[in-house]
Amino acid sequence: MSFVESVEGLPLLSRTPDSWAAQALRDPLALLNDHAYLEKKAATNALELINRWPEPTPPEIWATTLAAIAHDEAAHLSSVVRLLIRRGGRLERNHRNPYAIALRNLVRKGRGNEELADRLLISALIEARSCERFLALAHATAGVDRELSRFYNRLGASELGHYRVFLVLAGHVLPEDEVLPRWRELLEAEAAVLAAQPPGPRMHSGA
Repeated sequence: MSFVESVEGLPLLSRTPDSWAAQALRDPLALLNDHAYLEKKAATNALELINRWPEPTPPEIWATTLAAIAHDEAAHLSSVVRLLIRRGGRLERNHRNPYAIALRNLVRKGRGNEELADRLLISALIEARSCERFLALAHATAGVDRELSRFYNRLGASELGHYRVFLVLAGHVLPEDEVLPRWRELLEAEAAVLAAQPPGPRMHSGA
């Protein structure tokens, strides 16, 4: 899709200030715990989307791409959990992500392909914001914690690829002239949702 290729950098309508990373890293174990659940949900979401193609037999690109994303996210989850445990933390049982919940509430449920396209676009938004946050964390930990800095840099690059892929998949569900206006609407909504989040050691907390 042409609008994917025309984006220079991330298309987010708000930028995370440097102060966010310093604040989130005050409790690195809580941040890693939140991150683990983010990866778990991302893997589950990709697996669920495999069966959401509107016809009985999805095109090959649909199933293989989403399976690859699910594999990546599961591998990220494993890496985060190992890092969390090695640093003395533990994966908490109960967890909520008000940022992601608010975004998913914007999905046009019960509207066929529009619902599916929204799910893909919301997934793209979350991946794009996660990419930005990972790169902010990588910058903040550079020269301080080499392991964390390399870890966040690697994940930032992966999320960048995932965000682009979700946009491409949305173009397989609806025509571009329907996807692009909706994408712009959701970009505006995402900036507002993020601005409403309280601060704290979470990947999608407020600044």
